[in-house]
Amino acid sequence: MSRHARPGDHGMTSYDGKTRVRKDHPRIAALGELDELNCRLGAALADCPSTASFAALRRNLLSAQGRVLDLGAQLSGAAKRPVRLAEAVETLEADISLMSKGLAKLRSFILPGGPRPVASLHLARCACRRAERSVAALGAQAPEAGIAYLNRLSDWLFVAARWADRRTPHAP
Repeated sequence: MSRHARPGDHGMTSYDGKTRVRKDHPRIAALGELDELNCRLGAALADCPSTASFAALRRNLLSAQGRVLDLGAQLSGAAKRPVRLAEAVETLEADISLMSKGLAKLRSFILPGGPRPVASLHLARCACRRAERSVAALGAQAPEAGIAYLNRLSDWLFVAARWADRRTPHAP
């Protein structure tokens, strides 16, 4: 046996430091999707210009990372206190309204892509939708405010991508 063998080598893991479950357990899947979402948010943050016009977007991406991390901690049983996401939903809604000003009304689907910050925001949006589905699949074990937060965050990421697309130079 390898010197580096771990209990996870046999397809088992724990989400709270003591409860052993298979790695394909729905809670583990949801935690993995939240982890990927957090990575995608970090990549979007790294891809956004460090300019004054993008400062609020960068702050909001960093805040979203913290909220997603908090939600993961709650799902894993590691949260020290209940995660408050209802206020964060309201903040996202206000920001969506603010960013939407000046954007043309959508009349058709948009093709995701474009400049790097825009493409990264679209990838984060897709990861967010997937995380939302995984958390919702937990049923009664899922925090209702967490599902609402992920739903609104994906809306926010969509609008943020459209907002960034208007402010980012496109390659010829």
